[in-house]
Amino acid sequence: MTAPGGLFTLINPSTGQGFREVPRATVEEVDDTVARAVVAQRAWAELAPVARADALRAFARVVEAHGEELAQLEVLNSGHPIESARWEAAHVAQVLNFSAGAPERLSGRQIPVAGGLDVTYHEPYGVVGVIVPWNFPMTIASWAFGPALAAGNAVVLKPAELTPLTAVRLGELALEAGLPDGLFAVVTGSGSVVGQRFVTHPDVHKVVFTGSTEVGVDVAAGCARMLKPVTLELGGKSANIVFDDADLERAAAAVPGSVFDNAGQDCCARSRLLVQRSVFDRFLELLEPAVAGWRVGDPALASTQMGPLISAAHRDTVSSFLDGADVAFRGAAPEGAGFWFAPAVVLAEPGDRIAQDEVFGPVVAVLPFDDEADAVRLANDTPYGLAGSLWTENLGRAVRVSRGVRSGVLSVNSHSSVRYATPFGGMKASGLGRELGPDAAEHFTETKNVFYATDAQ
Repeated sequence: MTAPGGLFTLINPSTGQGFREVPRATVEEVDDTVARAVVAQRAWAELAPVARADALRAFARVVEAHGEELAQLEVLNSGHPIESARWEAAHVAQVLNFSAGAPERLSGRQIPVAGGLDVTYHEPYGVVGVIVPWNFPMTIASWAFGPALAAGNAVVLKPAELTPLTAVRLGELALEAGLPDGLFAVVTGSGSVVGQRFVTHPDVHKVVFTGSTEVGVDVAAGCARMLKPVTLELGGKSANIVFDDADLERAAAAVPGSVFDNAGQDCCARSRLLVQRSVFDRFLELLEPAVAGWRVGDPALASTQMGPLISAAHRDTVSSFLDGADVAFRGAAPEGAGFWFAPAVVLAEPGDRIAQDEVFGPVVAVLPFDDEADAVRLANDTPYGLAGSLWTENLGRAVRVSRGVRSGVLSVNSHSSVRYATPFGGMKASGLGRELGPDAAEHFTETKNVFYATDAQ
């Protein structure tokens, strides 16, 4: 909701009540912020690599010291369960610590050539504009600002309008840690103003966007008109493939966490459950008590596994996927105030909307498959290709299927998608480029080649 003076009222998803107002920046304010970032970046890039590394480690220590504060903000603003929010705050510090190793390791090459010495350098882009979504406000932001700063860039960050509080606090903590003013700036406001200005601003030389595929396509098109590089982390419809030789009890127990974590508001959610036909009925029998035992409730409680959806409008969108669906069974959720939604397991056909479109809520579509080839075909039968899991005790099958499924991140006998030390990103309509991992900082640089003639002319 909009208030006079260009303010936006934040809503606590657990209560449905407004609790704070945040300003919407104007284009002129964005331009002023970028101008300060340009100045700060020049000085930052001139620092010795060890000095940038030390500054990022100092930032990480300050984030660690304020981890509980950041977690409590995420509970309030995003409805994340407190234990999840604590992990997220710790993850931000881990990304910064990992990124702090990059400045001293961004080494170029010496290439043998005739007549001289040829050397490559990794040059920072300058100012990087980062646009993050509302589902994981802290962690996804850090995936960009950590390596971007490590590579010598300045960062201007636009958090989602619904969930800006942890990003704003991280911007303040960066200053407390001693990072130069203007180097890491947070600008709150609408995507149509702030985000769009990142795309069109001539001094923003790279854009990182995480969000829906539809908006990502528009961001990419705008950046293309400016010949501006872009990293996109977009939607997903990830498959969780269970073969008949899997540990069925273990696989069934893991399903709720794979799709209901963060109330299903996760682009990596395994929202398609593909089960081999020979064990289909048995697996559903094992799955029902696992879903019933998934604890949905007050996110302030350490025992809670799932909180509310982010907004009433989003709850309506998620609910629409159950219209006419064959719901096998559901879990439980609180009633009354707040944007609560009980987890749902739906029997589906491959062409059903619920099996093709991203729900972004705690709903899983279950489909049978016949054999290995059928499983791979079904897994690839969506426009998306972000994450996925497969469960089998056959190593050869695990290798074949993991190579056959077109997704950027896969897990065998687990549901892990994100580690700060390994690459993350999607194929097909799930995005462009990679974040995290040992090469993350390099993605925020351009390669410069210089030839030094040594032969007398």
